[in-house]
Formats: sequence, C-alpha cells, structure tokens
Amino acid sequence: MAEKWRNWSGKLTARPERLHFVRSEPDAVAVVVRAAAEGAGIRTAGSTHSHSPLLPTDGVIVDTSGLNGVISTDAATSRAWVWAGTPIHALGQPLQLAGLALSNQGDIDRQTIAGAAGTGTHGTGLALTNLSAAVAGAHIALASGELVRCSATERSDLWRVAQLSLGAVGLVTRLELQLRDAYRLRQDGWQEQLDPLLERVAELTRQHRHFEFFWYPTTDECVAKATDETDDPPDYPIGDEGARCGWNYEVLPSHRNWLHTEMEYSVPAEAGPACLIAIRELLRREFPTMPYPVEYRTVAPDDVWLSPANDRPTVTISVHVAVGDDDEPLFRACEAIFRTFGGRPHWGKVHYLTGTELAGDYPHWDDWWGVRDSHDPDGIFLNEHLRSLQRPS
Repeated sequence: MAEKWRNWSGKLTARPERLHFVRSEPDAVAVVVRAAAEGAGIRTAGSTHSHSPLLPTDGVIVDTSGLNGVISTDAATSRAWVWAGTPIHALGQPLQLAGLALSNQGDIDRQTIAGAAGTGTHGTGLALTNLSAAVAGAHIALASGELVRCSATERSDLWRVAQLSLGAVGLVTRLELQLRDAYRLRQDGWQEQLDPLLERVAELTRQHRHFEFFWYPTTDECVAKATDETDDPPDYPIGDEGARCGWNYEVLPSHRNWLHTEMEYSVPAEAGPACLIAIRELLRREFPTMPYPVEYRTVAPDDVWLSPANDRPTVTISVHVAVGDDDEPLFRACEAIFRTFGGRPHWGKVHYLTGTELAGDYPHWDDWWGVRDSHDPDGIFLNEHLRSLQRPS
C-alpha cells in the first residue's frame, strides 16, 4: 500500500494501493492496462487542488506531473498541444513567446491544465468561456489499453466527454487548446460596499473584459477588480492585485496561501445579484460571524456537455471556509439557496448532490454517461463519489 495521499489543503485523504508517477504516454497506457487487469480503480492526480472528492481511491492514483510542457504550437490556427500535467502557470510564458495565450484563466494558476479543464475551471468575463470550452482535442489512454486521439472531427463523442471529463473516461495524456494572440492587461482595484456595487454590477461586467469582486460578510465591504486589454508595456515588477499591468498570465493570477475549502455554484446571470443578496440574508440570520470572503464572477455560455455554463450566461458565487472549521452546515444552507436560483455546482468544489438530482440540469447528461460507460464498462475510472453521480438505471 502506498503512503497516505492528501489533496492540497489536507482536507481530503486516501490510502491507495499504489501511487504511480507517469512520465510518458507508453507508461500511462501500461499503468491503465495493469489496473484494468487487476480490477483496480484508477484516478488521476494533477495539482490535487479539487475540493470535491473526485480523486480519493483505494486503487491506483496516477500523478501526471511528469507529463509537463508545451509540445507544439500552430500560429495559423491559434492552437497548441500541451502535456496534460502542465500547470497553468507553466503555460503562460512559452505560449506568449510563440505569440499565443489562453483566452482566460482562473485566479489560481497552480492547477494542471487537464485538471482545470476536466472540472470546468474558469476565470471571469461576460464574453469569456471556461477552460473546458478551449479543449479542441485530446489523447486518452482508455481502459481497453488503446491510446486514442479525439476532436470535433475524430471520435467526436469521446471528445465531447473529454472536454469536461472529471477524469472518468480515461487517463488524459495531452490536450489541444484553442488559444488567441498574446495580449497584455491592465488591472485596477477598489473597495466598495455591496449594495452600491450590485447596483452597478451589470454595467461593470459589460464595460470590462474581466470583472469580479470578493464580498466580506462581516463588514459588507467588497474588494473589486476590473481588468482590460492594453497596449501599454508591462510594468515590472508586477504589482499587487488591483494595480497591475503585464501579460495576461502575469496579471490574472492571485495567490491564496490560506488553507480553505470551497463551494461554488453557477446561476443564470440575471439571477446573480438576487442570489448573492439571499446568501447575505442567510449569513446575517444564521452565520453572523462568518469571516471568510464570498467571490462573484461571470462566465460566458458554452456547449460543453457537463459545463455549469452550458447554454446560459452565468454568474458564479463561491463561499469559502478555512480548513479545520466545520463547513457542512454553512455549505448545505448555501446549496439550498443556490438550487432555488437554478444553480449548478462547480465539479471541483464541494456539493452534496447525486446524479438523480443533477440529471435534469444538463440536456446531455445521459449522453455523457453513455459515452463514458461505453469506453469504461467496468468503471475502473470511477470512485465512490463519481458513482454517486450516476443516475440509477
């Protein structure tokens, strides 16, 4: 048995039978074949930044950090092939030197690109989709022992699942990303009380390429950031959040060193302000001393089968709790409100829903599971949490 596994915060743990560090595609195929022959479950670890129990297994945990780097770039199509275990922060400069960039990314850039895309991770921007929508192709080691390539024109059903895979269809070894030309950003920040900020939030999200804010419940004060493209040269050294000018990958990330767990729901964009007000009323009534920030962002609609932004403009609202505090009473109370507003959970963050509850939220839910099951009929890429998302037959 391998040593005890922990996610980045220490909140989630497991004792897998084996921990395997994969450094090549042939090795990835071999470890999948062995696990399938043994009937062992297999889950993929990137940066272990998920808050939901997507990874814990008593079978095999595969660490993909050895599959790292940009493989190739194509300026004509604005695409690049990258290894699945590449951290997002390691993509920025190599892509920029090739004249390319991610169209958007989240505040945290420690995740691997496959882990971020595989859970629907996103940044903020009314016209900007999540990272799953940028997946134009993939290489996947399947339970059958095949290493296959998929895209919109090749094994398109598998590609639809691979865009946001939850690590449940196979071991992803590389991704093809749809990118854009390299660009620079200028970011400005300020503080403002929640009520006047919400009065302007629709205008601010339309006016700026990126807009987001953190609301602090005990003071009702918000820390807001607006970020837009600029032709100005980078201002080095890069400043603090809210006062930056540089390449996209230098401006967008933030650094949160405190260990926390998180719940995030995506609600229809028009319901965002009302949903946040309902969360505020809940906190004032039942959790008046909750000191941790609540984050508000926007995401553009997409057609990714399991994307929380599938077919609708979205506002995301994230609630944070420090590791060591009892998060479940707060999270369950917030989840009830989010669901009242038509919320869909972030796949990499805490939620308490089952497949029966989620199936009606996604038009292609059964399609996704049908393709997944056809490529892994014995369920070696599932763990207990993922099985809870299956709708009973």
